[in-house]
Amino acid sequence: MDVFAAVAVVFLVVTAAILTVIAVGRSLPVAHVASRSATLPAPPDRIWDAINDPQLMRSRGIGDVKFETVESVPPRRLVRRVVGENDFGGTWTCELEPESAGTRLVITENGEIYNAFFRFVSHYIIGHHRTIDSFIAALRSYLETSPA
Repeated sequence: MDVFAAVAVVFLVVTAAILTVIAVGRSLPVAHVASRSATLPAPPDRIWDAINDPQLMRSRGIGDVKFETVESVPPRRLVRRVVGENDFGGTWTCELEPESAGTRLVITENGEIYNAFFRFVSHYIIGHHRTIDSFIAALRSYLETSPA
């Protein structure tokens, strides 16, 4: 097989793969719900302060995502909506309940992914829970390293 034929085959395979990913992504629902919970060794007021600290959001790499607060009931419930994004949107609801070991935090994402390629990647490769999981991990680290 000459070089031109090899390049043509690679091009066709890559193009077919991209088109397949987009087609499958288009078949997936735009909306999804993802939820995780964790018990954190701190009182609700401290968790509330942490989840409202812009430093924590920046440390997670999501400081550039714009959001608005839809509901705020300190220190029990916080609902934020993503604004100004073309590829994704939705809300995050944080619910805090005191427990003997600290605070039970439940984060529920009611998300929407408008781009079919990103929808495929989120559903099959990354997972809808990934951002929540990494946020909870960053929150744990933040609580360990920040003064009470």
